[in-house]
Order: sequence, then C-alpha cells, then structure tokens
Amino acid sequence: MTGVLEIIRHRAAREPFNVIATLIFFLAIIHTFLAPKFLKVSHRWRDEHKAKLSEDGGTAPAMRKAGVKDVSVKAEIMHFFGEIEAIFGIWVVPLLIAIALSRGWHAAEYYVSHSVNFTEPMFVVVVMTIASTRPVLRFAEWFMSLAAALGGRKPAAWWLSILTLGPLLGSFITEPAAMTICALLLARQFYDCEPSRKFRYATLGLLFVNISVGGTLTHFAAPPVLMVAARWNWDTAHMFMHFGWKAAIGIVLANLFYFALFRREFRTPRIPIPENEKPTNWSDRTDPVPAGITVVHLFFLGWTVFTAHYPSLFIGGFLFFLAFTAATEPHQNPVSLKPALLVGFFLAGLVIHGGFQGWWIAPVLASMTEVPLMFAAMTLTAFNDNAAITYLASLVPNFSDSFKYAVVAGAVAGGGLTVIANAPNPAGQSILSSYFTNGVSALWLALGALIPTAIMMAVFLIFR
Repeated sequence: MTGVLEIIRHRAAREPFNVIATLIFFLAIIHTFLAPKFLKVSHRWRDEHKAKLSEDGGTAPAMRKAGVKDVSVKAEIMHFFGEIEAIFGIWVVPLLIAIALSRGWHAAEYYVSHSVNFTEPMFVVVVMTIASTRPVLRFAEWFMSLAAALGGRKPAAWWLSILTLGPLLGSFITEPAAMTICALLLARQFYDCEPSRKFRYATLGLLFVNISVGGTLTHFAAPPVLMVAARWNWDTAHMFMHFGWKAAIGIVLANLFYFALFRREFRTPRIPIPENEKPTNWSDRTDPVPAGITVVHLFFLGWTVFTAHYPSLFIGGFLFFLAFTAATEPHQNPVSLKPALLVGFFLAGLVIHGGFQGWWIAPVLASMTEVPLMFAAMTLTAFNDNAAITYLASLVPNFSDSFKYAVVAGAVAGGGLTVIANAPNPAGQSILSSYFTNGVSALWLALGALIPTAIMMAVFLIFR
C-alpha cells in the first residue's frame, strides 16, 4: 500500500490540477448521499407554496385556464439538486470553471468536445425511451403472464415470474425499463396483498439485486456494462458466456431461497379486483395494443441496439420512431423523456468527471488481487453508482481479463444494496415507496438485499 501512496503522491505533484478535479468528483459523491436532504427541503417549500396559494385564492385564473402549474421556483430548483441522476452533471459546472481558470476556456471546450465520448449516454437515452413505451411494456407484461399462468396467476406465481423473467428481460429492453415493468407488476400482483414488512423489504432488495445482474446477458442493457463494453471490446456473446448464464443461476437461487423462507405468506388469499373495474388513469388502461404496432416498436428497439456505436444512425432512427408514435397516438401513452434524459445526464456527467480520475484509481485497483478486487467493487458500489465503479476501472491501463471480470461481477452483484447503487433503483423505489411506512428505509433495504447479494457473489466466484 505504501507503494501505491507514493505513486499517487508523485502523480499529484506532477499534475496538481488532477487533485482539484478529484476533489470536485468526491464532492459530487458526497452530494449523492445528501440528495434526500435536498428533496426534503424541496417538498417542504412546495407545501408552503401550496398553502400560500390556498390563502391567496389559488392559481391565477389565466394560468389555470391554460393548464399551467403554479410551482415554487426555489422548490423546483432544490428538487433538481436532489435528483441523484442529475448530481454528476451539476458538478460538471464547477469542473469546467476550474479547467477554464487553470488552463483557459479553450482547454475546457476542447476536453468536452474532443476528449470525451458521449455515445453511450446518447444510446441510453434513446433505448430507454423506446423500451418504456406502452407497446413494449404491454408486450413484456404479456410475456411474464405466460409464466404466471402456469401457477394459476396466483400471487406466488406472479412473484416468481416477475422476479425471474423480468430482470432477465432487462438484458433486451434495458434495466431501467425492466425495473419499471417489474415494479408496476409487483405493486398490482404482490404488494396489494399486504405482505409483512420483512417480506416487503426482502422483495424490494431481491428486485434491485436481480435487476442489477439481470442485464448482463447482453452488452448494452446494464449501465455498468455499457460503460466498459466498447473500451474492453465486450459483445453480447462475451457477456452471456462470462456473466449472463451465471446471473440467471444466481437469480433463480435467490428467488427460490426467499420463496422458501416466506412461503407461508403466499397462503393469504388475495382480494380479487372486479373485472369490470376500469383504470381511472388513461395511462393505466389495459386495452390490447395491435400486434403490428408492437412489432414496429420492437424493430426500432433492435435498430437502436444494432447501431449502438453510431449516434447519427440511432438518433435518426429515434426521430422516425417519434413520428410513428405520433401517428399511432391512440395506442400510446405520452412518450416520457425525463427519466431517460436524467439517466443520460448522469452517465454524461460521469464520463466527464471520469476522465480526470485515472491518475489515482489505476494504482489503487492495480494493487489488488482478483478476489479482494471483486469485494472492493461490491462494497464501493453500495456508496456510489455501479456504473461509476466500472467506468473508473476501465481507465486502468493493461487491466487483465480476470480483473475486468472481478470488477464488473462485484459491481453488478452489489447493485441492490442501496438506492444509489444502480441507476434504475430510484425508479423502482419511486413506484413502490407508497407500500412502505415513512418511505423506504436504507437499513432495511440493505438487509433485504444482503442475502441475494451474497448468493450472486458466490455464483460469480465459484464459476469464475
């Protein structure tokens, strides 16, 4: 370890600006832990603004007539600072200011324009948007219902189907889309049955872990894999042979363990929802989507994956896709760009910061052996997004194949330990938080994810 510190000290002395850039990066990481505090303040200011509006007679008539929301500007700004996906992008601003002050504006401009590759963030925005559309979501739900039908579509059958097929499906429709589908289905088919507190947290932790590892069957679906796939020349065949089948085994084992542990709770009968009860929200309607529309959506999803390394092609295809959704609007829900843009913003900010972190991360990771490196990656993932861990590892020169495996395996296995450990986790928490008194507890979530994480780590270690 002394040798590593000497290397880092020498590099810091040779290029002092790297220390400043790393300090800004660490401040961004600290900011991620403070994100709930920002959200809490934002909600308080929002409530105060609503109370003031009520005292003043409500929203102005002209705004109300136009359908414009009367929001608190400071509450919205504070909410933005509390968005975990926005934090690294926010801290790009002081980084660019530091570069401009140290080396001049042209250096900052050149770094962002020529030294950083934004292909992966752009790809994630496009593929997430397509995968989260109603035809794709309905197709995925239909696919999982086939497996649930084998068990009579009872809560236990739905629980196993969602937590097994859903995460694996994430390898093809992306992890964020799979998280959205699984969380929505679990809400209707499991959480509405009012399971015990322990089972609720166990299921949430299991969902987060399974989604994190379930995207490793391909090279484009999981953010931590996407950040290194091009640099390390990993394709879908490589991912399936080295990670995918092991992840599938781990998912099945973890599901069976929790199923056996909580099997008694499945005996509680579920109160059926009347067949004639219609959703009150248009977006929640259950009308079937014409097969032709679904096929076109799947085609555009495939086109995006096929042209993943060529932004001009997949963005061009995306524009055609948006035109198609407009032409088939009665069968669509409004295209939601915000979640995808936030994740893309997060990855773009990470790439910009990451370019200045290789000077210290390389000697630290290179000093470890394979097994300690895997556990270090798992542990670090709990305190930072796993895409950040794998991206920083990709900056290490001459990383052996076994070390690459260790970093990615540890990062994806630890992706369920905290909400910030994996980019799709906040989406799942947002959908399911109403089923937890006073919100999701970080401690209980970690406990719920601990056993699945241990099972995944064991599988990746045994079959490495």
